[in-house]
Amino acid sequence: MPFGMGLPELLVIGVIVALLFGGKKIPELMRGLGTGIKEFKQAANTSDEQKTTEKKSE
Repeated sequence: MPFGMGLPELLVIGVIVALLFGGKKIPELMRGLGTGIKEFKQAANTSDEQKTTEKKSE
């Protein structure tokens, strides 16, 4: 598990997040997080492809 956290710690964090943001905001937050991760991966892949192309053209 990340940072040595187990299931009980993750559940406590989940409950705190639910209390802070409410049930309606959590799906919206997760959707935004997923979109951010997807964009980050696309940018990383694009960067890798550019590096590969530059090495081939040298």
